[in-house]
Amino acid sequence: QVQLVESGGGLVQPGGSLRLSCAASGSIFGINAMGWYRQAPGKERELVADITWSGRTNYADSVKGRFAISRDNAKNTVVLKMNSLKPEDTAVYYCHVVVTYRGDYWGQGTQVTVSS
Repeated sequence: QVQLVESGGGLVQPGGSLRLSCAASGSIFGINAMGWYRQAPGKERELVADITWSGRTNYADSVKGRFAISRDNAKNTVVLKMNSLKPEDTAVYYCHVVVTYRGDYWGQGTQVTVSS
């Protein structure tokens, strides 16, 4: 009943930028929080950034100062602006949403590759 549509992944050079978007739709009474996680080959999935619908943000130490997360409450959308990208940012990025009364859901993932 809840669908997440992710966009914005791709291949960029080190130092470049990408903008990831995720829109939630379906049977949604409300959203408590949305965020992005990532998983690189051979590594565990980790939190990149998330944001509550009241605007409280949380960032991984490795991306602080480079990434910025925001949300559009009316559109049930979260945006992750990624600047100064590094090769170690290469991973599959997964959108995550906590839906009021229903629980949490995951997107299918979008590949971000930072390479020359």
